[in-house]
Amino acid sequence: MTILDQIIETKRKEVEQLKNERSISYFESQSNFKRSTYSLKNSIRKNDFGIIGELKRKSPSAGPILPEMDLPLLAKNYVDSGICGISCLTDLDYFGGSIYDLQQLRTLVQLPILRKEFIIDYIQIFEAKAAGADAILLIASVLTKKEIKEFVRIAHDLNLEVLFEVHTLKEIDKMCGLEDLVGVNNRDLHLQKTDLSISERLFNALPSEKLKISESGIKTKNDIDFLINIGYNGALIGESILKQSTPEQFISQLKTN
Repeated sequence: MTILDQIIETKRKEVEQLKNERSISYFESQSNFKRSTYSLKNSIRKNDFGIIGELKRKSPSAGPILPEMDLPLLAKNYVDSGICGISCLTDLDYFGGSIYDLQQLRTLVQLPILRKEFIIDYIQIFEAKAAGADAILLIASVLTKKEIKEFVRIAHDLNLEVLFEVHTLKEIDKMCGLEDLVGVNNRDLHLQKTDLSISERLFNALPSEKLKISESGIKTKNDIDFLINIGYNGALIGESILKQSTPEQFISQLKTN
């Protein structure tokens, strides 16, 4: 089994437990379920190149990244840096996050929050909405085309936007056309290898009308310039920000023209 296979196997058990403990009506009763959402899409459009900052304590590829995360301080750094949105990892076993991180983050920022999770069941979308998310990630490699269409519909019914993630040309064919943004993950989730040139190779095959985000392996201003020259609208950046002693200053350097 690859690491992605292991993650999905664990996630199926988590979802089964979630369904045993929580109902759709429970999520619908939560205060965040009724709140108006912020648009990640519009936030990125307001910038020449939008940066989505990520919150994660560890990853299968990098190991420990920021195990003792000071979430309120990091949230403040992100807000002060002027980023377009925050990606919040909610997977515990492999990334050290939880849905409670997202709930806490919602009380700290008035920015679009993306729930970054391995979504394999509709109940996770309701959970995301109840926790205060504004958008969800759908990963092409772990879903069928039918599931993608169904999950996009549910997300939109809940006023959540969808960032659809691909890594190969074949995965682009799974798009239903209703996704709000398309992200190219430069990391192979099976092999945990990262190659920024994936964004270049896939760009021309992406729908021209969609906002395009490059994810993973983005570390320098040169990387940002590389993506801008290709035509990307933004980038999702985690590790390289989280390892900085002054995240706000680092993000400012990335955004400098």
